[in-house]
Amino acid sequence: MDLMWKESDKKLHKEFKFKDFSEAFAFMTRVALEAEKMDHHPRWTNEYNKVEFWLSSHDAGDIVTEKDHKLAKKIDQLTMDS
Repeated sequence: MDLMWKESDKKLHKEFKFKDFSEAFAFMTRVALEAEKMDHHPRWTNEYNKVEFWLSSHDAGDIVTEKDHKLAKKIDQLTMDS
């Protein structure tokens, strides 16, 4: 699991691992609710206990913006609340 968000190819990337699929899915649900509030929807994947994110701002030309950093911080906070 990455400890820090990494910026590469004009995207912020991070991988999270959980105990099992249920934990990963619960985390994704919490992220989805926050992303909707921010009107900023991530590109993400889920495979069993692993969730990966690639954040960029589509309306800014697919680059990393302050909006992406704010969502990344919120995602990190959600992992601490688990």
